[in-house]
Amino acid sequence: MSNNGRAWHPDHEIELVAGTPAGGGQDRPARALIRILQSRKLIDVPIKLTNIPGKGGGNGWDYLRCHAGDPHVLAINSPTLITNRQLGVADFDHAALTPLASLYTEYIAFVVRADSPIQTCADFMARLARDTASCRIALATAIGNINHMALAQVTAHAGGDVRGLKLNVFDSALYAVADVIEKRAEVAAITAVSAAAAIAAGQVRALAVSAPQRLPRLYANVPTWSELGVNCVIGTWRGVIGAAGLAPAQIAFWDGALRAATATDDWHAELAEKYWADTYVGGAALTAFLDREREVMAAVLGELGLVQPAS
Repeated sequence: MSNNGRAWHPDHEIELVAGTPAGGGQDRPARALIRILQSRKLIDVPIKLTNIPGKGGGNGWDYLRCHAGDPHVLAINSPTLITNRQLGVADFDHAALTPLASLYTEYIAFVVRADSPIQTCADFMARLARDTASCRIALATAIGNINHMALAQVTAHAGGDVRGLKLNVFDSALYAVADVIEKRAEVAAITAVSAAAAIAAGQVRALAVSAPQRLPRLYANVPTWSELGVNCVIGTWRGVIGAAGLAPAQIAFWDGALRAATATDDWHAELAEKYWADTYVGGAALTAFLDREREVMAAVLGELGLVQPAS
């Protein structure tokens, strides 16, 4: 409680950190949340967005870690927070911070140039099987992330060499799409929304998506990997996380504000427009969800030869 007996609330500017550049996968939810929190008057102080790209979002979480006990600094988080530690890129994961919510999940689209000789998923898998290293693939935002896991699952199913994949890794999926358009890579494995503009412009086309069912609109005629008999149903969740050492009243405030923001029509319109699946998790269930994700991702990375399981 505050000195006046009121429940805690922010008393100066909020800083929301996105670990990707403007337009990137963490930037998009950050901007949507800021707009809704302000327009719906769910907080009464200013909010600024700070982009700190690099290390698959890790630079942003490093920054957050330097603000222990400060409820006015938050960050967008994603599975890379967990896999960065499993791959030795970072020495901490969500347990060193204060998870506040998991907002939604977005699935991975595999796209090629519109004029690519890779016409179908069968062509792509045949190429991976024949000579994995000959097919350069762009992805974001880090080695070992969900995009890479999806790619590795497809490669393994095709009989290709998971460890022989040739990757161009970018801080933003928008750069990975550009890499394909500019013919430096042949395929991109990126979140569905990241390819939407290029698909609409006729610059790229989608081969398949990693969703449990087909996505709407631009992706309505694009098969899921499951339809093609490939065990690849996997997506990137995005959430909000605070610094270590937040007080229960501060956590309760942000839990309430985020639940209210994501219950609005504005947020649901954002989900539909961006091909995001509503998989909100908050409160007591959130830590359990993240701990399960840690176990699942460690197992997948180990099975795919991307990291050795802990002894």
